[in-house]
Amino acid sequence: MDCGETVFRKTNNNYRMKAQTETWAVVGGGMLGMTLAHRLAQAGKQVTLYESAPQFGGLASAWQIGDITWDRHYHVTLLSDTHLRSLLNELGLENEMRWVETKTGFYTDEKLYSMSNSVEFLKFPPLNLIDKFRLGATIFYASRIQDWKKLEHIPVADWLRKLSGKRTFEKIWLPLLRAKLSDNYQQTSAAFIWTTIARMYAARRTGLKKEMFGYMSGGYARLLERLAEKLREENVALKLNSTVTQTTTINHTIKLEFADGHQAEHDHVVFTIPSNVAARVCPQLREDEKHKLNGIQYQGIVCASVLLKKPLAGFYVTNITETWVPFTAVIEMSALVDRQEFGGQSLVYLPKYFAAGDPILNLSDEEIEDKFISALERMYPHLSREDVMAFKISRVRNVFPLPTLRYSEQVPTMETSLPGVFIVNSSHILNGTLNVNEGIKLAEHVMPKLLAATQTTPAILRQVA
Repeated sequence: MDCGETVFRKTNNNYRMKAQTETWAVVGGGMLGMTLAHRLAQAGKQVTLYESAPQFGGLASAWQIGDITWDRHYHVTLLSDTHLRSLLNELGLENEMRWVETKTGFYTDEKLYSMSNSVEFLKFPPLNLIDKFRLGATIFYASRIQDWKKLEHIPVADWLRKLSGKRTFEKIWLPLLRAKLSDNYQQTSAAFIWTTIARMYAARRTGLKKEMFGYMSGGYARLLERLAEKLREENVALKLNSTVTQTTTINHTIKLEFADGHQAEHDHVVFTIPSNVAARVCPQLREDEKHKLNGIQYQGIVCASVLLKKPLAGFYVTNITETWVPFTAVIEMSALVDRQEFGGQSLVYLPKYFAAGDPILNLSDEEIEDKFISALERMYPHLSREDVMAFKISRVRNVFPLPTLRYSEQVPTMETSLPGVFIVNSSHILNGTLNVNEGIKLAEHVMPKLLAATQTTPAILRQVA
């Protein structure tokens, strides 16, 4: 045995001892971050989960409105959400799911229509028979597309106008695109509408007769509570109110600095925070990496939770094409969830998606409430302000990345130039819409890559060599 082999064995043994105590940090305690922490702990890693808010869950977190506690933003589970359902089963929660067939409304020309089945679609007055045929054919065609990457090179407006016709595009598609994307629809690819349609048709492609929507008693707070319990059982350190302000790598150790002044060191760190925030807190990244991260454009949301004395119309979702309406859609959660969950009241969400510079950012909560309730009264004449029991607003600037043209070619890599530092967030959801199932799916997808990237020859061995 020569001297070099002796050094290698001694060094390799030291590395094994170090590997057993290697620490991982996951920054961002939404469903993506919580799932990653869970899987890393299952892989035998020592994990700390940091969340800047006072509670876990991110966009899926709960809050109190009036005398009830429910999701801060609207969420629904589909039968085709296999990754979410698998996690629910793993946590012993899937048998608590309740599945309901819901109805869909459409508000156009200041009238409310039901669009819940084929007969109602054929009777839909705003479109003639040819328009309806082309609209239906567009949706059916999109649901059958497999190669979504080709759609990234086509502007969504051009694609929909060609397939559905000018009248249907102007009457239906354009108002919906503007509601979700504002004027950013002009730089959005056709892959955006494909992902939306694909999710709704996923269950039918797997052989189910119809799509059912699901929820569990207590909302997503029940899932988050159980997942947090599981993380504690796995010895994951849970740190709330922990905002990372800067990351520094020194001698292959990653130092995190927090807003309250304390610091922590880890061997590996996975950031699940928005790309532009990650660029700011990782100043040692190369300039080209920061440029890519800052190049991701996000849509934000102002989402109002409204607690009412009585129901609105019984549609789970009502799509809106009227430009005077200040919100994107009406989500009547109590059309899906048993109203006993809300003390016999009705819970409604009024989301408004916005881009940077939107005037809604300058409005106070009181001004938004006045605009939103006024619009509701106009849409639903039987409703009055006396029916409003509570009104609460959530504002989030970075909700989902804008799927611009050739988006997948511009997405930053998950592994950075900083050893042990990874950035994994919603920008890496390339062929799906932002929802809880996609967040869990992304975590499952990236886990092998994270583990493989950290199993390379350590620096000390390269130095010996």
